Amino acid sequence: MGLYFISEVALPRRGIAYFFAGAVVITLLWRILYIRVFTAPHFQRRVILVGGGETGQIILRIVNEITIKPFTLVGIIDDDPVKIGKLIEGYEVLGGSEKLLQFITDKGITDLIVAISGRMQGSMFQALLDAQEMGVDITRMPVAYEELLGRVPIRYLEADWILRSFVDQMRADAYYELLKRTLDILGSLIGLILFLPLFPFIAFAIALDSGFPIFYTQIRMGKGGQLYNILKFRTMNRNAEPDGQPKWAEENDRRATRVGLFLRKTHLDELPQFINVLRGEMSLVGPRAERPELVEWFQQHVPFYRARLLVKPGITGWAQVNQTYASSIPETIEKLEYDLFYIKRRNLFTDIDILFRTPATVLGLRGR
Repeated sequence: MGLYFISEVALPRRGIAYFFAGAVVITLLWRILYIRVFTAPHFQRRVILVGGGETGQIILRIVNEITIKPFTLVGIIDDDPVKIGKLIEGYEVLGGSEKLLQFITDKGITDLIVAISGRMQGSMFQALLDAQEMGVDITRMPVAYEELLGRVPIRYLEADWILRSFVDQMRADAYYELLKRTLDILGSLIGLILFLPLFPFIAFAIALDSGFPIFYTQIRMGKGGQLYNILKFRTMNRNAEPDGQPKWAEENDRRATRVGLFLRKTHLDELPQFINVLRGEMSLVGPRAERPELVEWFQQHVPFYRARLLVKPGITGWAQVNQTYASSIPETIEKLEYDLFYIKRRNLFTDIDILFRTPATVLGLRGR
């Protein structure tokens, strides 16, 4: 843009202005065209939900909450005669499994989402096989949940899901782990270089506000349950937890100092963690590191919680860029759903995408 204000320049100033204005207009027009045309009903996939029970209703509520619908949901198929003809979350139960193939043909159905959590009747199973032979795509409820929300539905998973989703897949990830470690080393070195000029100012502000120490170390649980000392700028008053019991972070936490609240809001308190990354105790991207006491407590109340320890904790992560701090069991469950989604689908491109999305979280002052 600086070229526009220079009079002696080879490029015409009006041409540059027209270029930027045109780029903005074209981008806006393309987005409007995409929303109006490609999300129109006749361009979308047409879906029937198989199963109107608890798990099916979860999918229906998710679809209702999405502003731009990812598909057209035509209705529900359920073998429970009590439900047939009734509305569930605004969608009609069209009939039982005996009518599934007819509705696929009559209504131009392209996809089925199967949300049957209990025992499936033989007639329904056969109808699904026949539908698949007709070329209809069949998606299970947990997969649809992941694709719609970018989270894993931990409350609706089978006990062996961890083994099927993670253990077998992780055996083939040695090349990714090497690339990830290389990214961690380079990223932490760059982070430390950027961090050094800020250190005197942050240290002075902390000392002026609440004295010493400047840094704060705390035991956290890393990959495989290994313990390590996380390094952060001190944001809380000394003896903030006199009873020694860990507490959830709160909005405008009363334990935090004035400078500490600012450092938390901007995530500047986490800059020293680049040292943990360089040591190999953490990664740039991963689930948020938790204290051992909280991990043990969460394991008793949140299913699959220990699965977070399959990877190194990170300075930033999929949960961090999609959700604020958790301060209740439901919020912790939602946060874990994001973490497990990342662990299941992680790759180098996902890590880089999260790193690029992190500044928006920082600038949004979403820390506590």
